[in-house]
This record gives sequence, C-alpha cells and structure tokens, in this order.
Amino acid sequence: MACIAMSGISERLTLYLRLIRFDRPIGTFLLLWPTWWGLWLAGGGNPSLKNLLIFTAGVFLMRSAGCIVNDIADRNIDAHVERTRERPLARGLLGVREALLFGATLTLLAFVLVLMTNRETILLSVAGLGLASTYPFLKRHTHLPQVALGLAFSWGIPMAFAAETGALPPALWLVFCAAATWTIVYDTFYAMVDRDDDLRIGVKSTAILFGDADRAITAVLQLLVIWLLFLTGRQFGLGLSYYCALAAGALLFGYQQWLIRRRERARCFRAFLNNNLFGLVIFAGIAADYAVS
Repeated sequence: MACIAMSGISERLTLYLRLIRFDRPIGTFLLLWPTWWGLWLAGGGNPSLKNLLIFTAGVFLMRSAGCIVNDIADRNIDAHVERTRERPLARGLLGVREALLFGATLTLLAFVLVLMTNRETILLSVAGLGLASTYPFLKRHTHLPQVALGLAFSWGIPMAFAAETGALPPALWLVFCAAATWTIVYDTFYAMVDRDDDLRIGVKSTAILFGDADRAITAVLQLLVIWLLFLTGRQFGLGLSYYCALAAGALLFGYQQWLIRRRERARCFRAFLNNNLFGLVIFAGIAADYAVS
C-alpha cells in the first residue's frame, strides 16, 4: 500500500512539474535576463544579495504561476494544437480547481518575497500581476497579445530599480522598452510555430497579423532593440565590454532571421530558443563592464 501511495504522489508531482514547465525552463530564463539587466544597472554592477535572491526566486515562481493561468485559459484550445495537446490540463489529467489552487499558492509565495523589499516595489508588483494575468486571454480579442507579454516580462526592470534605489529614473525606461520589444520579437517566432493551428481554431497573434511581412517586421523590431540597448549603454555609462556584447547580440539576431527564412516550424522554434543566448550575452556584457570598470 505504501508503494502504491508513493507511486501516486510521484505521478501527481510529475503532473505539477509539467504544468509549470519545469522541464522546459526557457520561459524562466527569458524572464530572468531582463530582470537581471535591471538589477545590475540599478545596482551599478553590484546589486544587493537580498534583492538578487528575491528577484531570482520571484521570476521562477511567477513564470510558473503564469504557465498555470495560461493553461487554464487555453485548456480547450491546447487540445487542438500539435505543440500543446499533451499538457496536463488539455488532457484532463489535472482539474481546473486544483491548478488554480496551485497557481494561487505560487503567486502568494512570490508576493511574500516582494513584501521583503519596499513600498514602491510592492505597488509595482500589483501592476505586474495584472499584466501577467491578462496576457493569456488577449489572444481571443486582439492580434497583439505579444505586446502584453512584452510589458509583463519586462516589468521586473522597474521593480528592480525600485527595490535597489527606491526610485524610477527616466533612463530605466530605455532598457524596459528594449526588453518589451525583444519579447514581442521572440514571442512572434513562437507564434509562427503555431500559426497554422491558430488560424484553424481562431486564435490571434502577431504572427498572424504580420502575415507575409513577419520576417521584415521582426527584423525592424530587432534593429529597434539594438538601438534601444545602445542608448541604454550611453545613459548608464557602459563601455567596451557592453558594446562588444551588443554586437554579438546583433549577430544572434541575424542568425535568428536566417533560421526563420522559410518559416519552418522547427526552425522558428529554434529561433525562439536562441533568444535565451541573446539575453545571456547582453547580461554578460553589462556585468563584465561593471566588473572591469
């Protein structure tokens, strides 16, 4: 009996881990990099260990909770999409109430972490929660859900400045806009993977909105990201290490455009995944520049 009980617990745990994409941490990293950009810029290359731990754990918790909200909203859609049909809620392996309880617990834990910061950060976290909660539902009403995701995934930047400095200097909005635009680009690549399924079931996205101009528009947006990050470097007095990293990031963007040139699902997904490296490279440039200055 004990073995059967342990087996049941193990199976349930596996479902919970699948629900939060524990085996697919790409979303966590894509949320982590801009948050760390903000922490390092706000802290002048030396953010407090307390804030680093709080924000890193918060990224994991909120990305996990976001996955749950997304899967609850899309449970009837995911069953008809090749990439998502095996998700626990889509297959009915977990109930909506159970998933909601798990998601609420993760969100509460994240809020407890935020309570260890300051008033400004707490207020910003409430707005961030609103942004994160609305994204999964926008794809039914607008072709621009990627814009909402960009705002949500970049919200850690003003929160990082608020936590580190207690203020929101105007220069932070440059890196915020860069991160938000970057998110629109890589989530468009992600949407290109599902475009045929989304057209069939009536789900909206920038990939559908852009149509045959998807490559040209994402390329222009990537150029805008590089320009905004260049201006960020100037505003924060960054030097050679950062600009070398920015040049490497531009090359990665070129590689992504090469990957999506035929709009093949597998290659569009590879272009999406490659953005993890882009985020890492930009962070490494920021951290290295402060380390040698």
